[in-house]
Amino acid sequence: MAQVSAGGLQRSDISFRRQGSSGLVWDDLFLSGEITRPRNTSNSTKPRFYSQEFTLPNRPLHGQQRQQSRFCDDLNVNNPTINIKPIKTTRSNQDKIDEPGSPRVKGCGCCAALGRTPRSGRTVRNIRSRPRLIMSFFRGISTLSKLRSRAGQQSSLSGSVRWIQMQSSSSLDLRSELQELIPEQQERLKKIKKENGSVQLGNITVDMVLGGMRGMTGLLWETSLLDPEEGIRFRGYSIPECQKLLPAASPGGEPLPESLLWLLLTGKVPSKEQVDALSAELRERASIPDHVYKTIDALPITAHPMTQFTTGVMALQVQSEFQKAYEKGIHKSKFWEPTYEDCLTLIAQVPVVAAYIYRRMYKNGEIIPKDDSLDYGANFAHMLGFDSSQMLELMRLYVTLHSDHEGGNVSAHTGHLVGSALSDPYLSFAAALNGLAGPLHGLANQEVLLWIKSVVDECGENISTEQLKDYVWKTLNSGKVVPGYGHGVLRKTDPRYTCQREFALKHMPHDPLFQLVSKLYEVVPPILTELGKVKNPWPNVDAHSGVLLNHYGLTEARYYTVLFGVSRSLGICSQLIWDRALGLPLERPKSVTMEWLEKFCKKGA
Repeated sequence: MAQVSAGGLQRSDISFRRQGSSGLVWDDLFLSGEITRPRNTSNSTKPRFYSQEFTLPNRPLHGQQRQQSRFCDDLNVNNPTINIKPIKTTRSNQDKIDEPGSPRVKGCGCCAALGRTPRSGRTVRNIRSRPRLIMSFFRGISTLSKLRSRAGQQSSLSGSVRWIQMQSSSSLDLRSELQELIPEQQERLKKIKKENGSVQLGNITVDMVLGGMRGMTGLLWETSLLDPEEGIRFRGYSIPECQKLLPAASPGGEPLPESLLWLLLTGKVPSKEQVDALSAELRERASIPDHVYKTIDALPITAHPMTQFTTGVMALQVQSEFQKAYEKGIHKSKFWEPTYEDCLTLIAQVPVVAAYIYRRMYKNGEIIPKDDSLDYGANFAHMLGFDSSQMLELMRLYVTLHSDHEGGNVSAHTGHLVGSALSDPYLSFAAALNGLAGPLHGLANQEVLLWIKSVVDECGENISTEQLKDYVWKTLNSGKVVPGYGHGVLRKTDPRYTCQREFALKHMPHDPLFQLVSKLYEVVPPILTELGKVKNPWPNVDAHSGVLLNHYGLTEARYYTVLFGVSRSLGICSQLIWDRALGLPLERPKSVTMEWLEKFCKKGA
């Protein structure tokens, strides 16, 4: 049975640990050599050195690999040979708990850990003569003990997550977390390039070149991965898993957007304390210079909200830390640091700018200041003028769901492309917003609500299934599309649609527009399938979001894409930080002419 130490962390009777004056954590399972013994794989393949067992599900993971810690990359628990490399540790992120001294063990602890035993009749002496080996060994022990402690705290989630990604240092500082992760990932990228640089990822066809590069693999995007059948995974976690694992404002509530931001940047599930610290940091960064408001006010109040939003982001650019550092000659290995500062500040500021635009356009310019007691999503809803508990929950869900959708979509790709030229995060994100404003991308959520309202205006709220079929065919025969249906990658119903539908069933099942959306789900896919020209006849995220917002009073459909833009700042900025940290190059694909295609195809015929 697990015990609770003075520091509040779980400690298992199985493993007797202590923290000495050196700040290093010892573990008798290493000292005794227990984990170096071959396992009986017929009984269990689970590591025995955790106080709590975790089930590792067989499912595709982000990047098709299990993301492991630096230590566990070198540790094969099924192999008696252990290769321990030095690991950087700092006093700030070590567990600070008072524990009793560890028991005596026979033989040299280092030899035991390395799967060796002292030669017969020989006493191991002068252990101080091998300081580098000793320090490497104990640094590894320290890191593993932290992983065990984290695993014990997450025992209630066994069977649903990979234990290795649940590990987290005690640091509440997101930047410190990144600083530890970056060298490991830099080496990982170098290894991939060195060992697999010539591996082919697929064949490029003329259809791909002429069809918007669909299906063409050509971009590194670490924060999320989209599977055509399964949908989006954020750092390997599906949407339902994120809803279960990520800290919420209240038990059973929707995930806090800050928790997803932490996950996107680090690949780790944060604690509630880490999320609260990040929330506080974002609030501190959220001040807006007066010139930004003046720049927005220079535009006509009738200007599209996305025009005003992009203008506001461009006005924020004058404070870019990256631009200042680059002009001073910062070394490229440090590019990520001012990029991180810009990105965190930008993420903090965009809800304030977006709320200002909404109140300017629709609420007579009556501005509502931020509330320092609220989290990111709730504060955004508050500044817009909505304070009901359900609307706060909806905004948390909305921002989380719309935050990232791998790197190939227009806004994400645009942000990455512009950023690859070393444009600062403000310039990159402003460019991404201009892509998001297109009718075939972020403007679709606006188009969906307007189309649904047109159905009600012509046929009434109590429209029959046959009437709805006729209206869908009328739309298609006029050369238009049914907005909210189809996707460039997905071939199933968008999990983000399903998640929003569950929210509606829970909070607003009798809303007339929601009931119409449910009917459309039954009517539209068979018609699009019958049409024969659509690869994916199923609804996407835009098919539902507008109805939810409309129910809680945010009825101005022209503004919806701004909400999308605020959300997308989390994903685009997270990846941009990693672009800089990994030193990704300038993006420059090859283009060809139709004449070139004709000649090339004739040669291959």
